[in-house]
Amino acid sequence: MTNWLPDLSRGSGPVYLRLADSIETAIASGALAAGSKLPPQRNLAYDIGVTIGTIGRAYALVHERGLVAGEVGRGTYVLDRVAATLNNQPDPLTVALGGTRAIDAPANKIRFDTTAAPDLGQGKIIGRVLAEIGEQKLSEISSYSRVFPQNWYEAGRQWLARNDWMPKTENIVPTLGAHAAAISVIAAVSSPGDKIVFENLSYTQVSRSARILGRRTITVDSDDDGVLPDDFERLCLQQHPKLAFLMPTAHNPTLATMPLERRARIAEIAKRHGVWLIEDDLYGGMTGDETPLLASLAPDRTFLISGLSKAVAAGVRGGWVACPPHFAQRIKVTHKMITGGLPFILAEACARLVESGEAHAIRRASVEELSVRERLARQQFQGFDFTSHPHVPFLWLKLPDPWLSGTFKNAAYRDGVLIDDEDEFRAARSDKVYHRVRVGFSSPKNSEDLAAGLMILRRLLESGGAGYDGEI
Repeated sequence: MTNWLPDLSRGSGPVYLRLADSIETAIASGALAAGSKLPPQRNLAYDIGVTIGTIGRAYALVHERGLVAGEVGRGTYVLDRVAATLNNQPDPLTVALGGTRAIDAPANKIRFDTTAAPDLGQGKIIGRVLAEIGEQKLSEISSYSRVFPQNWYEAGRQWLARNDWMPKTENIVPTLGAHAAAISVIAAVSSPGDKIVFENLSYTQVSRSARILGRRTITVDSDDDGVLPDDFERLCLQQHPKLAFLMPTAHNPTLATMPLERRARIAEIAKRHGVWLIEDDLYGGMTGDETPLLASLAPDRTFLISGLSKAVAAGVRGGWVACPPHFAQRIKVTHKMITGGLPFILAEACARLVESGEAHAIRRASVEELSVRERLARQQFQGFDFTSHPHVPFLWLKLPDPWLSGTFKNAAYRDGVLIDDEDEFRAARSDKVYHRVRVGFSSPKNSEDLAAGLMILRRLLESGGAGYDGEI
């Protein structure tokens, strides 16, 4: 253990910040060499006459800077900066918020871990639309989007309309995709510390983002038909959540679709307990399912969100939210604060794609292509337990014994295929184990790559104990 003491006479600002800077300077100069143990927090607090809390904040700050590592029961040690750079280890917060996917996906793998719209050549259509906007709207695309044209709202009204229900134009907010729409709603109608309901398995990009905003995540039980109303009511009575994020149609990743009777109960419970609802219909619009939307059953408390990423093109970042009456302006302002603003060229391109009918045509073509791919996946996985839908770009695969979800994912990665294990979709810690993986099949460029990836997964499933033992 080093006898080093900091020099806090230099610099300005809070003591903990000056202490952290002093530690960083000492490491850079070699006064604190790699492997050195920093003084125990209690001892250093006594030596320099500050509280132990001040020392803790400084040590936490240099830990975030990647300068030290703490080991329970052993203390805090200076890291080897060269080795740390070579290892390129992410900090714990990055790991906690990043999920189970690789931060930078390797280029030499077959990607079954994404469900973006398949590449059908729609880039040419989008490029033409962008070129037209560039010719016609030179001043608009070179400045901030301060005024939203009416066609942006009308396009959202058309895209969100489903099953004889259509939102009013004045309740529409254009957004930078469905994810931005969901986060904007959460930020607008809840406060730090409020509880947000997610299903045990959910689109966790939203739940992790909600935690960054200081919201607390609680989970509701589900079955093959979606959220269990009795458990939702139990949460409402005991936990008093502010909002629930739900995917009633083609749930990600289970593909469950909630029947009408259950939707009606969820809507009634939410109304009785004053809980706002976010209805994510990103995949629902592709299914052709005729079950009424939650937004049609509870229009006064449901925010319906969808976008173009899964059916048209992920790169244009197009999305909309249909709000309960009188909430559109609040969501619009919050979306701007959260995202920095809506780029004119993207919002205009999305609106033109929808209003011209080209977005609808691309969606129909995507659904046809996905049907072909889903049939191929069904053939490859014949004899195994899985759930799929002919219009949705993924399937939910049950693993045979003795495979574990994470182990199978690692084995697939080793053999050149990226998939998602069940932990990628856990909104919170849970004792429930599904022994499943999600296999997305929209990304491969051609049928050969798709077939090759599916065959690799089939071979792993059939390898049983041999493949499992190789991953221990």
